[in-house]
Amino acid sequence: MQLPVHSEDGTEAGREATLSDVVFGIEPNEHVVWLDVRRIRAAGRQGTHKTKERSDVRGSGRKLYRQKGTGNARAGDAKSPIRQTGGRAHGARPRDYELNLNKKTKRLARRSALSAKAQEEALRVVEDFSLDRPSTRQLTSLLAQLELEDEKVLLLTAEHEPHIYRSSKNVQNVSVKEGRNASTVDVMKADVILAQEGALDALTQILSH
Repeated sequence: MQLPVHSEDGTEAGREATLSDVVFGIEPNEHVVWLDVRRIRAAGRQGTHKTKERSDVRGSGRKLYRQKGTGNARAGDAKSPIRQTGGRAHGARPRDYELNLNKKTKRLARRSALSAKAQEEALRVVEDFSLDRPSTRQLTSLLAQLELEDEKVLLLTAEHEPHIYRSSKNVQNVSVKEGRNASTVDVMKADVILAQEGALDALTQILSH
């Protein structure tokens, strides 16, 4: 697959980038993408939820009244879950939500997400560039030239670029990730992927095995 390369000001550089069919040209596997998204979201859950059950509630363990002869239903102690002062039945407890997938499945999910964006023509390529200092104006100018102001954009950089990252903080619907670290969720959440050439090379090297 061939895509035109844009310079850092958004104009066409007059050449094309070749995308690997192994990474950007496969038939997307939607089920595998769902599995990886589920894994990533589960890993983001703290799992620190806790409610008080009957063993955690303060109170006596004595029966409230005798079992027979009162005309009322049988009752246990005041900590019973059916009582207003009782503990919760089957309450939430701290737990780990982590799910595991093997490496091949995770790589296939990322390849499927990238291929889906390529097939939807939602993938743009820009030359590798850095900023000497944070510049929101330079970043918004690039997006305006590419007509991406109203899109949710994921900018993939070739290397760690703190100035580009800080420049994006004041730009709505723009997130910046180092290409090699972009997850399946990052790719699927974006409307358009704007990738530096070096980021495409890094993804191809990581995901083509």
